[in-house]
Amino acid sequence: MKDLKNRVAYITGGTKGIGFAVAKTLLSQGMKVAISGRSQKSVDQALKNFNDDSVLGIVSDVAKMEEEKKAVSRIVETWGQLDVVLANAGVGNFAPIDEMTEEAWHQMIDTNLTGAFHTLKASVEELKKTKGYYMTLASLAGTNFFASGAGYNASKFGVVGFTQAVMLDLRKYDIKVSTIMPGSVATNFNHHIPDEKDAWKIQPEDIGELVLDLLKMHPRTLPSKIEVRPTRPDKK
Repeated sequence: MKDLKNRVAYITGGTKGIGFAVAKTLLSQGMKVAISGRSQKSVDQALKNFNDDSVLGIVSDVAKMEEEKKAVSRIVETWGQLDVVLANAGVGNFAPIDEMTEEAWHQMIDTNLTGAFHTLKASVEELKKTKGYYMTLASLAGTNFFASGAGYNASKFGVVGFTQAVMLDLRKYDIKVSTIMPGSVATNFNHHIPDEKDAWKIQPEDIGELVLDLLKMHPRTLPSKIEVRPTRPDKK
């Protein structure tokens, strides 16, 4: 995209962490950004932190198709178009398979994987109009399995496969599709509170810069799957 000014982006799970940082980066380029979260409280707090008229806050649970359809409709009603979608909402529940509950399994699959489908399905017709960009926030856990990660691995392996297949489906409409697969990121994911001990990790704003780089890539070139990890792992 040659000029990002006044382009419109939708970021699910945009009230904190990676989604919040990506939103800040896109706003710095003159874009209009809609963010969603599952609770009104989280959305209201994020809007206070942004304090920017170019941000639209929406309460939407990506696990529910009707809520994502309403979210996209509100964005288009507000700004008339939709150019960029980042399916970022995600949860992680980690336990050995014999201890994992059905509730924990379904929460991850419904949010991380089915949520990515809902977000795209709700927005794809608008992206066709703008020849837009759809991105998913996957994880290195989408290719690297680990103990106690059965549910999370399943969801993220699914996101990677889903996004790559979607890329083949949609490029005939000049819609770009990419999946970003970070390693350790200093966020509040899984109830973690970032502090100085997380300095070695990828920072959320680094992912924001990566998204910006993808948007500014020449239209003829598509990095469809991007792995990103800390330069140096933590020394334990």
